[in-house]
Amino acid sequence: MKKKLKKNRNINQTSFYFEDYLETNKKNKILKKGNNFQDRIYLLFFFFFSLILIFSIKITHISLNKKNIFNTQKQTSQFSLIRRDIVDRNGVIISRNINTFHAAVDPKLVKDKKNFLIKLRLNFPELPIDEIKKKLDGKKYFRIKKRIDQIEKDKFWSLGEKAIKFEPFQARMYTHGNLFSHIVGQVDYDNYGISGIEKYFDRELKNKNQLFQPLKLTLDSNIQYIINQELNEAIKTFEATGGGALLLDANNGDIISLVSLPNFNINQRTVIKDKKFINKITKGVYELGSIFKTFTVALALEKKLVDIDTIIEDIPKKIRCSIHEISDMKEHPKNLTVEEILVRSSNVGSVILAKKIGEKNYKEFITKTKLTKNPKIELEEVGTPHQLKWDKCKLETISFGHGITTTPLQATALYAAISNGGKLITPSLIEDRKIEKSKKIISFDTSKKLNKILRNVVSGKNGTAIFADKDGYYVGGKTGTAESYGDKKNRINTFISIFPTHNPNYTLFVMLENPNINRDLIYDYRGVKTKAPYNTSGWNSVYVAGKIIEKIGPILAINNKEFTDLHVVKKSY
Repeated sequence: MKKKLKKNRNINQTSFYFEDYLETNKKNKILKKGNNFQDRIYLLFFFFFSLILIFSIKITHISLNKKNIFNTQKQTSQFSLIRRDIVDRNGVIISRNINTFHAAVDPKLVKDKKNFLIKLRLNFPELPIDEIKKKLDGKKYFRIKKRIDQIEKDKFWSLGEKAIKFEPFQARMYTHGNLFSHIVGQVDYDNYGISGIEKYFDRELKNKNQLFQPLKLTLDSNIQYIINQELNEAIKTFEATGGGALLLDANNGDIISLVSLPNFNINQRTVIKDKKFINKITKGVYELGSIFKTFTVALALEKKLVDIDTIIEDIPKKIRCSIHEISDMKEHPKNLTVEEILVRSSNVGSVILAKKIGEKNYKEFITKTKLTKNPKIELEEVGTPHQLKWDKCKLETISFGHGITTTPLQATALYAAISNGGKLITPSLIEDRKIEKSKKIISFDTSKKLNKILRNVVSGKNGTAIFADKDGYYVGGKTGTAESYGDKKNRINTFISIFPTHNPNYTLFVMLENPNINRDLIYDYRGVKTKAPYNTSGWNSVYVAGKIIEKIGPILAINNKEFTDLHVVKKSY
């Protein structure tokens, strides 16, 4: 019995231990399965976290990158700057290369020619539809419009025609249209300069080492705009056929503004052959008339033949020279001082001074100042004054500005030299340039005396340029009425001014071609309302110059502190 129980106990014990093992093993298996599940969750979490991290980094990189990610490589290959910008003295863009297109057509891709032509006719009525129709019948690829802008490109695109293709190319864009047409010039379709600054500096503008360094001019866009506007208004007011203006820095030759009218839009690639569109300031050659009297007086003072208060007695009403008879436009007193000869603009008085100077001295002066040589400037569009022959009466006529031609550029530069202390300057359009050592043509003392006389031409009771006398600017100058060389019917009214006369910084030349008296214009003539009695410079070119100085004066004052002291100087001048 005991053996039997023992046996049974062993059986039961064995069974118990066996069951216990199975349960434990089962729990271990469940635990192991749970651990595997958690590992998978961690793995999936890590995988998704990595994806989120990668996308976050990519998005951040794209958002911080300023470059255009769309077709970057293609766009870069299409537009790689090949010509430098041109800017004014303040960094304002005048000329720049941009990416633009030609619109072309592949006839093989046109499904419905009739419908295609209707679309073109409706949207682009300026296109030669008949020519396009003929070309569509062929198989050759052809252009239907050159140099289209973005608006035109969008219009072509909106037609929904696969046959229309766009050819990218670099075009030169002139931001001010016609404002600098006679200075900047143009380039051809291959970006080669063909006129103006574009041609003169063609090689420098295409220099690969300087492509991102703009060519800086001495011009001021704001002043150019004002002078252009006033001159255009004057042409309408006096019914003139054209005009010109030049503003120079009297001390270093910087050309701050150069305007020649009529001008033209240089963004429109058209061939201009009419001579009225020439650059009147650099290429126009004129007899500039009475402005030459200033040179005559300057020489007489410099040679110490006279002083400004020297009285020239018994001046005749007329002087005969060979077959010519020289007289004054108005009657003057018999006795005039040297100063009064210039202030009153006496032809006969100037002839008397010229005879004192002599032909030899006058020849030396003209040779030294290069008045009859080609003007030196960074343009190819320059005029050639006619050869001066010193025949009978040449000295007499030159003394008051007849029988000798020059360009407005050269005459204005010489006035700058006479007013700045006698230093001859070379006009320039380029700001960063090597300035040559200046030559002296007259002494500082002579220069100061001349400035005083020129001031009296504007402010004196007998002066011929009173309408340029603007408060605070101390304008001096000289009028001139003459003819265009080779065209006796072409009348030229000019006025060259300097300001401020106590220490000249600027020289302004204003010219009107064939002006007429404005019968409706009322002048304030020394406090009296009046109309113009003569068609002379004093009643038109001077009037325009005064308006210009009044408007550009505040702009110039910003760059020239001396103007802030002008009202103080006025009391002691």
